[in-house]
Amino acid sequence: MSAEESAASTNRHVESGTRGVLNVVGVHLYAEDSRGRVLLGLRHPDSLYAPSTHHFLAGHCEQESAVACLVREAREEAGLVIHPDDVEFAHAVHLLDAPGTCPRMQMIFRARRWTGTPEVREPDKCLGWGWWHPHDLPEPTVPYTRTAIDAIQAGRLYSEFGWT
Repeated sequence: MSAEESAASTNRHVESGTRGVLNVVGVHLYAEDSRGRVLLGLRHPDSLYAPSTHHFLAGHCEQESAVACLVREAREEAGLVIHPDDVEFAHAVHLLDAPGTCPRMQMIFRARRWTGTPEVREPDKCLGWGWWHPHDLPEPTVPYTRTAIDAIQAGRLYSEFGWT
């Protein structure tokens, strides 16, 4: 479907009062240290999503671009300062966690450079940050995080998770 057809379809949904299912956009940081290890955080046990599980530094896009979201979340969650010019797209995971849940487009961006050392700045969300070898990730790790890391290591830009 062309962009024009897609826009026309969206307009028809709005005009008729029906809506398609909107997808939530998540933004994730893929940061590797000088030893090739990936930064992951251990989510708080009271987290609504994936409690006590290792996951990327991540957040949802608000009224901002995906890169602006990544820069903001890195500062807020871990005290890392990333310049937008030091960010490149690395992978996307189109995710359906479970039937009946809202689909999500998870965009993973690689930061080539940053300043600061990861620190816990939101202790109600993250218990700690650690660097992990991509082929020896901690247990448990969020399944689509593992999928994305494997895909990035293999040079793939897109994967799907949870769709049947």
